Amino acid sequence: MSTTALHRTAPSASPGDARWRVALATYAQLPSLSDDDRLVLPELGRLGVRAEPATWNDPGVRWSDFDGVVLRSCWDYHLATDDFHRWIDDLEQRGVVLLNPPAVLRWNASKTYLRELADRGVDVVPTRWVEQGSDIALAAVMEEEGWREVVIKGSVSASAHDTWLVPMHQAAVREPDFRRLVERGPVLVQPFIESIGRDGEWSLLFFGGEFSHAVIKRPKAGDFRVQTNFGGSYELAMASKELQAQARAALVAAPEACVYARVDGCVEDGRLRLMELELLEPDVFLRLDSRAPARFAEAIVAALVSSARPRRSSDR
Repeated sequence: MSTTALHRTAPSASPGDARWRVALATYAQLPSLSDDDRLVLPELGRLGVRAEPATWNDPGVRWSDFDGVVLRSCWDYHLATDDFHRWIDDLEQRGVVLLNPPAVLRWNASKTYLRELADRGVDVVPTRWVEQGSDIALAAVMEEEGWREVVIKGSVSASAHDTWLVPMHQAAVREPDFRRLVERGPVLVQPFIESIGRDGEWSLLFFGGEFSHAVIKRPKAGDFRVQTNFGGSYELAMASKELQAQARAALVAAPEACVYARVDGCVEDGRLRLMELELLEPDVFLRLDSRAPARFAEAIVAALVSSARPRRSSDR
């Protein structure tokens, strides 16, 4: 199924006419969802969806009672990856509708998907992969690639966890940290992209395979991380048709159609170079575009319509 197959006109509903019950999966530190995710709740209600937060690893949640589960702020999955994958497997085995699909969630949970996308011709930021258990030193990697300053990431990470900026003169000092990451799993080493500090990092949001809105994220002065908890800032941006097309080219390389997607990258000479294809639990910046919550809700309902017949509350 193509990424645009999920984009349909969602049916309207009268207030209180709940045709579906949907869980928005979150984590224990945000049991009531993030402020951003809560913006979609009234829009879902208008379309006949009774949506509620549910903590992904709460044993008391009866997931089979829901017509669908939309992954949102599961922002601790990288700290309990085995449990997270077991949870996805369990929901799939029970026949619970997962949005995005289980195959996409599993694939996107490790940054090794970037290597697959590069092999498929997607323009990914230059990356040196250091395999788990390798004995190569960080300084040797940098020398071989000719990179004087690099960003290091673990293959399973979120919110810049285990992500470091290392200049060559600090490679020996950071070697123990590098070894720890390599022992845990594959590691990405990428050249530091100076233009991000000047021009920012782009995020292009797609709902139901259709472009919704774009955001530019900027790090604070003297930092390289764009996340707000590290002082970064975000603003709505106008993405050209060409930029949207380049982002879509990365999205269509995913294993299955996606209800929501965020394509992150830097723009150099008019070309989008992919940094992340976020299909698991990305912030989708609903707060920056007043029409984005409605577009997200419509994509969720379209996916519910295509996946199963709704069960009215009177049937429960």
